Amino acid sequence: MKIFSEVIGNIHSDKQLAEKIAAYDIERLHLDQWTAQKSRFIVTGDKGTQCAVALKRNHQLVEGDVLEIDPESRKALVAAIELNPVFVIDLTEVEKLDKLQIIQTCIELGHAIGNQHWPAVIKGTKVYIPLTVDSKVMQSVMDTHAIPGVTYTFEEGAAVIPFLAPHEIRNLFGGTSQESHAHVHTHTPGITADAFGHDGHTVPHSHDGGKTFHTHE
Repeated sequence: MKIFSEVIGNIHSDKQLAEKIAAYDIERLHLDQWTAQKSRFIVTGDKGTQCAVALKRNHQLVEGDVLEIDPESRKALVAAIELNPVFVIDLTEVEKLDKLQIIQTCIELGHAIGNQHWPAVIKGTKVYIPLTVDSKVMQSVMDTHAIPGVTYTFEEGAAVIPFLAPHEIRNLFGGTSQESHAHVHTHTPGITADAFGHDGHTVPHSHDGGKTFHTHE
């Protein structure tokens, strides 16, 4: 069994590294997002190599991380993370508005996202949000707020990787497993955040499509 404690680099952020191993026989370590967030685990590559990963505390593998390069055998070991889809909000049209409209739009969008406790990564005029609840729920929230100039789409996680830096990839996909901390209840159309916060207290929610918000404390 091979033991790895460091990452050589990432093929998505290092073009020279990607070119160097492009013709290599690449063995991939297929990991789900939950396993990838651990710093220590054992995994078998798709060509049978058993690997023990023991990274420094608070360090995790991300899609495209290279663990081993063997120039003699021309082989490389690369992490392949099974990424969840991503909800992408596009503010390209908002950027064309005047300053006051931009401020208003961003505050409205921040309120819409923050009220749902969705984690997000902002890159340029796009907001990337991991899919931690059903896509219909996220679509319903955006349609309920109907913020002018704001559009959205759902994209595969692997498709957005090239646009993000390694730390942004970690922020976007870190901890978003099938056992998500997001909670949903459906008695209120369009507003689907759990009525209770993680500390047991109620959080503001709406019964009129997002026009007013209140708690039951």
